[in-house]
Amino acid sequence: MKITGVLTARENHSQPGVTGVARVDRRVSQLLQRVSAGDIAVLDLVDLDRNTADALVSAEVVGVVNASPSISGRFPNLGPEILVGAGIPLIDSVGQDVHRQIKEGTKLRLHDGVLYAGDKEIGRGHQQTAESVADQMIEAKAAMSAQLEAFSANTIEFLRRERTLILDGVGVPDVPDVNFEHRQAVVVAGGRGNLEDLKALKGYIAEYRPVLIGVDDGALALLTAGYTPDIIVADPARMELSTIKCGSQLVVPAHPDGHAPGLNRVREMGARAVTFPALANPEDLALLLADSHGSTLVVTVGFEASLHEFLDRGRSGTNPSTFLTRLRLGSKLIDGKAVATLHRSKLSTPLAWLMVGSAALVVLAVLVFSGIGSAYLSVAWQGMVEAGLWIKGLFV
Repeated sequence: MKITGVLTARENHSQPGVTGVARVDRRVSQLLQRVSAGDIAVLDLVDLDRNTADALVSAEVVGVVNASPSISGRFPNLGPEILVGAGIPLIDSVGQDVHRQIKEGTKLRLHDGVLYAGDKEIGRGHQQTAESVADQMIEAKAAMSAQLEAFSANTIEFLRRERTLILDGVGVPDVPDVNFEHRQAVVVAGGRGNLEDLKALKGYIAEYRPVLIGVDDGALALLTAGYTPDIIVADPARMELSTIKCGSQLVVPAHPDGHAPGLNRVREMGARAVTFPALANPEDLALLLADSHGSTLVVTVGFEASLHEFLDRGRSGTNPSTFLTRLRLGSKLIDGKAVATLHRSKLSTPLAWLMVGSAALVVLAVLVFSGIGSAYLSVAWQGMVEAGLWIKGLFV
């Protein structure tokens, strides 16, 4: 998406660069809820990830200022490339004082890596370009083996602490109001393209009526697509009131000691809520929930799939849960894009019967007008029904 409404030197001869209102927050999740078109996002995020970049592009910010390096070199993260490719200036490594110097709502101007408030310079950093991002990504790819070794060590430690959850499902909460038995489940996360994938799965959802589970922003995607989630797995502090009150069963991720911020607020509103104490991230908790309660197939929407996206999630402490959860579900886990493709290629039952019925009517008409007796018509009809069942079996 290309950004519109950017103030450039051509549009403003007195002040070159881009100008916008500063939105400042070290908590990226909170910042993303406030930014809008024409803003400049001021954040502090080492290894700017794809999801954050996608959210900033969707919000149509005109610039991004990062107190930390957007590419540390640990692994090839995808966020900076997305921002630069969308034409959004990204100024890196401005320093930690930037959050003290820039107040919320300040009118900022960015030009050649320098931050201005009016005519006063208030900070400077390195402005990323397509060339600088490409060079740093090459170096980061060379360092990825060390990142994978660290990930392996984290995985072993996670399994040591959560082996009963991963191996035996101990600690998975009951959700008595939702029936998983002999049903498939669709788990929707907040990844890019989730609305398009849900649209492609419309026929599948209508036919199979799977359990619908929304994870964080995936719950909003389900509601936007016209579905009410059966279950929402999310931190209530990050949810809109309308989402909390939509009637879904809420599963709140909690610390292993049981502490769950925001749970009392949800219960005071009368919403149904249970906690899921674990170190795993919300996406993996949702997968474990569906698997442990007997879903026959678990379809994922908005989940990262490639190795780069896997490492790019910006939550390396919880990535081991992702790897082990997918091992646990095994062949039961399938990507939503694959399901949509397979379902589109399958002829639906009503259409198959319509084709069979149309062919039968044509043949019967031929028989009637050719003078064949009623006995032969009865035999012919029975034969066509059997043939129709066989033809239907080929397509369904």
